[in-house]
Amino acid sequence: MSWHARRDSRKIHRWGAILIALPFLIVLVSGVILQLKKDVAWIQPESQKGISPEPSLSFDRILEISKTVPEAEIFAWSDIDRLDVRPGKGMVKVRANNHWEIQIDTKTGDILQSTYRRSDIIESIHDGSWFHDSAKLWIFLPSGIIVLVLWITGIYLFFVPVISKRRNRIRKKELQAESVESESPL
Repeated sequence: MSWHARRDSRKIHRWGAILIALPFLIVLVSGVILQLKKDVAWIQPESQKGISPEPSLSFDRILEISKTVPEAEIFAWSDIDRLDVRPGKGMVKVRANNHWEIQIDTKTGDILQSTYRRSDIIESIHDGSWFHDSAKLWIFLPSGIIVLVLWITGIYLFFVPVISKRRNRIRKKELQAESVESESPL
């Protein structure tokens, strides 16, 4: 049994594309949206600036201030996903488990901004974990591997005709040169 590289590459390319169409579309669209996260406040709130790069708030004070934002639903440390301290900007971002973000001035304790943060949800859609933990491993990872195979077969399918045309041009020139030599008298 022989392997027909061009024919089989086309089949792999075609069926691979059909197989991953939906997961790959999800990755592409969410990836495009994530590219804009620093430019569109709806996706990720813009970082505000505090008055001083010298932080002076204690963790207990940060928790107290965070509790005053009802939308964030923070009642204890267990309601906070993470703190993102930005000394250069003089503020700390408090990310609640419900994706609400509170930006607090690290000097005065003033709330600089309190908004919903969508980038984390979009990232989890992008990597497949939003659907289910198993979807990340059993759908999105294989889709990524198939995209790699599609890239390889696509490159192959692109360059085979280019190389064939180049070889044919060289062959034609050699045949023309031979016919000119055979016609010329010695």
